[in-house]
Amino acid sequence: MDYDVIVIGGGPAGLMAAAAAGRAGARVLLLEKGEKLGRKLVISGGGRCNVTNRKPLNELIQQIPGNGRFLYSALSQFGNEAIIRFFEGLGIRLKEEDDGRMFPATDRAVTVLNALLNHLRELGVTIRLKSPVERLLFDGERCTGVLLKSGEMIAAPAVVVAVGGQSVPKTGSTGDGYAWAREAGHTITPLYPSAVPITLKEPWIRDQTLQGISLRDVALTLHDPRGKRITTQRGDIIFTHFGISGPCALRVSHYVSVTRLKLGEVELPLAIDLFPDQNQEALIQEILSQARSEPKKAVKSLLRRLLPDRMVPLVLDMAGLSGETTGAHLSRGGLTALARHLKAFPVTAIGTLPLSEAFVTGGGVSVKEIDPRTMASKKKAGLYFAGEVMDVHGHTGGYNITAAFATGHTAGTAAARAALENRPA
Repeated sequence: MDYDVIVIGGGPAGLMAAAAAGRAGARVLLLEKGEKLGRKLVISGGGRCNVTNRKPLNELIQQIPGNGRFLYSALSQFGNEAIIRFFEGLGIRLKEEDDGRMFPATDRAVTVLNALLNHLRELGVTIRLKSPVERLLFDGERCTGVLLKSGEMIAAPAVVVAVGGQSVPKTGSTGDGYAWAREAGHTITPLYPSAVPITLKEPWIRDQTLQGISLRDVALTLHDPRGKRITTQRGDIIFTHFGISGPCALRVSHYVSVTRLKLGEVELPLAIDLFPDQNQEALIQEILSQARSEPKKAVKSLLRRLLPDRMVPLVLDMAGLSGETTGAHLSRGGLTALARHLKAFPVTAIGTLPLSEAFVTGGGVSVKEIDPRTMASKKKAGLYFAGEVMDVHGHTGGYNITAAFATGHTAGTAAARAALENRPA
């Protein structure tokens, strides 16, 4: 069979690209090297598939620190509201949760995957599993198809590369697309882990003193080695045997990786504000009020009302206070030191877990060499990119899958239109 569009990769971007090309009237072949489609989709959103985020466009772009502005055109064509309408049109009922996150009402990612696969079948998309691509085929300045590792050559006037990055390699994202893009003349910007746990220097981290402790709704601020603030993110964190994880830490990890990419393997100061809704003076007054009402109670006992038990000795030690000091003997200087460390509990980032442990790949095919209106390569005609293979990435919370669906839809639609315009009568 002759194909108009070949889509490589059966993740969120590839599935949407195949659907969009099929809806545009193209004869589509979807190639997936693994045994199943949608492996990354079914683990997204904790297995519930956070299909998009309903934030207004400008706010949504702000949550995509990796070249989010490149997505303006794609999101104007197929943004979060269009994604919602698309899935509702497939019969999936969606629900909105905190911070604008959209999930299927079933709370099961497989609901989304099955609806997409049924849609592809209805559109007549040909799906071939266990069909790894060796390389792209070119004729001069045009991409003309693919060569499979089996030796089979498949021709098509348009090829969409949607094979993901190098994060979560168990889903099949092993960086295959970078070599193909280089062969086409594209620049691959340095890869780095994003949305990944942060590793910390402190000896009490290695001693697992706080391992397993969760902190709800804190503010985490990252500084450069000179003390200049890089970013502040708010949310939950959890201490691990190597550092910190949780949604807030995953957002900050992007900036840890980017800063160390620029400056080398430097140590980066972090400060955890345990009470972001109170200023330091209000916190002092709260502790002072408790101390005055129970003047004989030891300060370590007063602090246990504010902190997890295992954090109390650390905070007291940082503030230079004895835990046995009673409320009556707690000085103004001691109170100030205590409040200062509750508002800026210091830790030191020495990196992150590796890219293989990250949820998202930073870096990839340079967006300077891709047309943002069509996702078409500026190097080779007939070649398109979609999803995480490009140097586009966001925070967790539905932003990456929104980027995948938007770029997939844009690439699939544009590839189909270009192929159909050139199809012999």
